[in-house]
Amino acid sequence: MGYYTRQQCRKRSEATEQETVIQWCKRHEKECTELKLMHHIPNGGSRNALEAANLKRQGIKAGVSDLCLPAPKNGYHGLYIEMKHGKNKTTEKQEEWLEALRGQGYYTAVRYGAEEAERVISRYLAGDGEMKKVIGRDDK
Repeated sequence: MGYYTRQQCRKRSEATEQETVIQWCKRHEKECTELKLMHHIPNGGSRNALEAANLKRQGIKAGVSDLCLPAPKNGYHGLYIEMKHGKNKTTEKQEEWLEALRGQGYYTAVRYGAEEAERVISRYLAGDGEMKKVIGRDDK
């Protein structure tokens, strides 16, 4: 019997898929330094009333996408990815944010699972030619 990572033992969810994407980015950031800029925007999740009120005063906004890569490529200012899992759909607020971001010159995507997100990141960064070669992904 093989060994399993903690993540492999956990039930797959939007959170575990997103963790996989972040780990993938970390594995490839030496070959593509833009990946060092990939980050999660922690807008979702359950919080107690006091913490939620504090975060709202600090500027948290419903609907903001999960992942952001602030690296301009191919005429876009950066990339935002809304992660989904299973039968989850985007909310009205998420759709509003995605549309507003597109209107400001960002590339946006909704992706179901880590592999889909990794493909869109590779395709987005392919403008430099190196990423596609290093990671070996294409959109087939």
